[in-house]
Amino acid sequence: MSASTKPTSQDAHLEAVFGTPVARLYVAAAAGAATPAVHRALELRSFLALAEEQVARVRDRVHRYTAPGADIGSLSASELKLDSQWMDAALSARDQYVTALGELLRAMSPAGTARASPPKLDQPRITTDPTPPIPPATAGPVIPSARGR
Repeated sequence: MSASTKPTSQDAHLEAVFGTPVARLYVAAAAGAATPAVHRALELRSFLALAEEQVARVRDRVHRYTAPGADIGSLSASELKLDSQWMDAALSARDQYVTALGELLRAMSPAGTARASPPKLDQPRITTDPTPPIPPATAGPVIPSARGR
């Protein structure tokens, strides 16, 4: 199965941003009618599809090993340790693809709209009233000294 036909966790987000189903985006890209941003997004999506497939494969393998009806004599600590390392790598790759795709999609306008002006960035604001100046500290009532009289 091609990565373009595998579903991913980010397909709905892609469809919302581009305003068209993912399958049509791939058709447009193959026909040369897609923008460079669509090509980048689809490339990241394809990598994400493969990473999510790897996560699912390792998960399913661990479930088979540890299923209630599985032969307990076939359990291997080294196999499970290897699967744990493989899962760490697959999840890390998946998270990085999701992050990269999310950043790319956030940088783009929603489908069918153009930005009329640059995006407004938060401006620093003073959120509290300035404090009044602190009067000089006094040491108590002034008592005339007997010195110097």
